[in-house]
Amino acid sequence: MNIQSMADSIRFLALDTIVAAGEGHQGVPLGMAEIAATLYANHLKVDPKNPLWPDRDRVVLSNGHGSMLLYALLHLSGYEKVDLAAVKSFRKLQSVCAGHPEIEQDAGIEITTGLLGQGIACAVGMAVAEERMRAEFGADLCDHRTWAFVGDGCLQEGIGQEAISLAGHLRLGRLTFLWDDNHITDDGDTALSISEDIPARFTAAGWHVVEVDGHDIAAIDAAILSAKSDPRPSLIACRTTIARGIPRLQGQRGGHSAPLSPKDAAEARAARNWAHEAFVIPQDIYADWTAAMSRSRDAARDWAARLKSDPKAAEFTRRIEGVLPQNWPQIMADIEARLTATGAARATIASSGDVCEGLEAALPELCILCADLEAPTNHKRGRAAFGPENRQGSYVHCGVREHLMGAMACGIAAHGGLTAVNVTYLAFADYERPAMRMAALMGLPVLFVFSHDSIGVGSNGPTHQPVEILASFRAMPNFWVMRPADARETVMAWDQALRRKSGPTLLALSRQDLVQLPQISGCANGGYILAGEDPRDITLIATGSEVALALDAAAQLQEADIRATVVSLPCWEIFETQSPTQRAAILGTGPKIGIEAAVRFGWDQILAPEDPFIGMTGFGASAKAPELFVHFGITTEAIVAAAKARLSR
Repeated sequence: MNIQSMADSIRFLALDTIVAAGEGHQGVPLGMAEIAATLYANHLKVDPKNPLWPDRDRVVLSNGHGSMLLYALLHLSGYEKVDLAAVKSFRKLQSVCAGHPEIEQDAGIEITTGLLGQGIACAVGMAVAEERMRAEFGADLCDHRTWAFVGDGCLQEGIGQEAISLAGHLRLGRLTFLWDDNHITDDGDTALSISEDIPARFTAAGWHVVEVDGHDIAAIDAAILSAKSDPRPSLIACRTTIARGIPRLQGQRGGHSAPLSPKDAAEARAARNWAHEAFVIPQDIYADWTAAMSRSRDAARDWAARLKSDPKAAEFTRRIEGVLPQNWPQIMADIEARLTATGAARATIASSGDVCEGLEAALPELCILCADLEAPTNHKRGRAAFGPENRQGSYVHCGVREHLMGAMACGIAAHGGLTAVNVTYLAFADYERPAMRMAALMGLPVLFVFSHDSIGVGSNGPTHQPVEILASFRAMPNFWVMRPADARETVMAWDQALRRKSGPTLLALSRQDLVQLPQISGCANGGYILAGEDPRDITLIATGSEVALALDAAAQLQEADIRATVVSLPCWEIFETQSPTQRAAILGTGPKIGIEAAVRFGWDQILAPEDPFIGMTGFGASAKAPELFVHFGITTEAIVAAAKARLSR
């Protein structure tokens, strides 16, 4: 097996593709060719003919702009969906070979890495999932590794340091970063903006670190062997030359993504003694790639045989396929009955913690990630912490690392076998927004649970009162936002979120106690009539803590002979899936008032221009919650006055 020829096949397939496309980022595939070829030839455990094999190694291209490195690897390895025609369609509409890798696991693309740093953070989540699954099901069913190709930008982004820190603390020994240490970013030499000792950062965080010449195949191979035998996560710092092989650009700033010409391709062929036409890979090199992959094909066959005889096979398969337990409706009905038995007022974040606790035995795949807020969010009850000494723990203390935590949840979901539940305050969602957007883009079923959803936070002040955040996430495609009004709606929110397999869900939950609403069916439709009947004079539409205000206002309006119908609208996205007739029957066709302790933005898809909105017009303030609701005019009295004024027009 000639690994150098395998590396050059990566290099020239990428080069020819980028020249043909007229654009691309050649620096990564040309500079990392020897690193990638060595990993795939001697170490990687994947079966291209069985790309969804659960015990495959996971490969993450964190420096995703260098996507042709991954596409070349997938093509040469024999992934059916990445044939030569697919490679030639690089960066074209609907091509599997998009500008940056977009998740398509049956094509070998494990995850959409997107913004720099997201990929390595997702890789940490994948490594956590592997450790947890191996602890639960044993090495016969789960015994793989996570590899991430990493660029300078991934390590300069703040999320990168969060990933380094937590992975070292958790001793994720099956996680290896292969760093393309080429000293070049888009602006030029890395010395323009960084002077620290990056390997020392990893060492200080508890990583195993090896520094090698990134073009020396024997050194790379020895470093990977060393990483595989060390119990710590590993950084292999590979000193490389960006755009290696193109005389005009190698080692230069332009090597990153400068436009390439046929002359560049010809000069590279001469410099590397590559005597083959564009897109031509000799059959003996293809044969080497096939031989390298045969090692894993045998491993996949043996694994399938072990699965058949394993006593945990049915549960393992259920978990990997993301199927809920057969008695799921009864499980949730029992939880709801327990939560609503007393009728006591309760914060919805507390009710969410109750649901989480109730699911510990029934849904063992839950993996709760929390950013240093165990006490105020209350989702650890009865759960052991995941850590170096206990890989079966279902609660991960992420520390004050919200950026990482969101991306880890994506990595866990993409890995499969676990359901990631991300818990923190809603004001901190902006730290997680890139990861939440990636979850929506990838269609990953991640549950983002947020407490402190409004000015009800109280005297922590406007920095912690997320008045605009609901609107911003409602604007995000393929993203569900749920703001339940009581314990029953909170159970519904969990139920709908866990049933959903095509994207993420946000739960916006109250810090303050909320009264229990009347028991009405229909909340699973996203919106429903809670009180009142037709004919109606006006419809009061509210979410979360403001639903109780709407109910009180409706009672007062009734005393004034005004027929008000109250609609609870916990999830707009689910509500939009109802037919226009169903929606009109709930919302009515007459005057309406929207009520939410947040900004109006987005409500105009429900309200007419002349319909009032009772909510926020600016940021909050520092005071106790009851005082703030009065100060900002989000009260029963304000709703009643607005209704009378609207009807008098």
